[in-house]
Amino acid sequence: MSTTMSSGVWPTMLTLFTDNNQLDEPNLERLVDWYIERGVHGLFAMCNSSEMFKLSLGERVQAIQIVVRQAAGRVPVIASGHISDRIEDQIEEIKQIWDTGIEAFVMLSNRLAEEHESDEVWKTNAGRILNAVPDVKFGIYECPYPYKRLMNSDLLQWCVSTGRFLFLKDTCCDIDEIRLRLEVLKESGLKLFNANSATLLESLKLGAAGYSGIMANHHPDLFVWLIENWNTRPEEADHLQDYLGLSSAIEGHYYPVDAKYNIQLSGVPLTLTTRVKDGTGLQPHQRLLVEQLKRYSDRLLAELKS
Repeated sequence: MSTTMSSGVWPTMLTLFTDNNQLDEPNLERLVDWYIERGVHGLFAMCNSSEMFKLSLGERVQAIQIVVRQAAGRVPVIASGHISDRIEDQIEEIKQIWDTGIEAFVMLSNRLAEEHESDEVWKTNAGRILNAVPDVKFGIYECPYPYKRLMNSDLLQWCVSTGRFLFLKDTCCDIDEIRLRLEVLKESGLKLFNANSATLLESLKLGAAGYSGIMANHHPDLFVWLIENWNTRPEEADHLQDYLGLSSAIEGHYYPVDAKYNIQLSGVPLTLTTRVKDGTGLQPHQRLLVEQLKRYSDRLLAELKS
């Protein structure tokens, strides 16, 4: 059992579907290779980008099994997937997903208490889960759906005190808040991975462990370069950060279809089918935007590696 998470880039993985809306195993295997070939340091295999709220438990388990098998130890794999309301049902989901061989199960911060409920309720429910699965290592993901529950300093300190949490997918998008969180997490085993492109470089300077966000489905290799080179090639890192922040404006356009189209342009023969959006709804100007984004990203990466 790992006692720490690898620092670096952890893409929030997409789930791929066939034209008839079934899991696309061959192309999901190709997608795993696509990420790894671009240098990522780990895979977040089941999350909101994976459309987990639209997958049955059997499909969630199957998708994670495919990722773990295809990764074959080349990079570690973590996953979420406890989407039920009742804690008892979540525990069953966690057990089945843990048995796939993942490194850590990532709890959704909004599944442990209702929006109106207190942090004490949250800690009580988290404690029930920890006690029910004593061998499991955990992460925390501030998932925006069905509501966004941000982790305050007290909750983070509680997580640190358990010794069971290794990974925080931070979605606060606020560099001052990130600074406070990193102070709480200092010298603990719980690492912060920023999901926000615009604040990434500054968060790395403050001690963040890496990036885990949806733009790693567009140009993961650029995030890999930034994280591996920011402190030795600062001028180029500043230039790249400007591009990563600006290009992340595409996030609100037609995700995850746009990201699937980008990967399709890279040669993975996936469909644009999703369960959260109409795959045929990517408009001509949006396709053009993705094409331009990919061409510029490819040129920038070539310049950085030259």
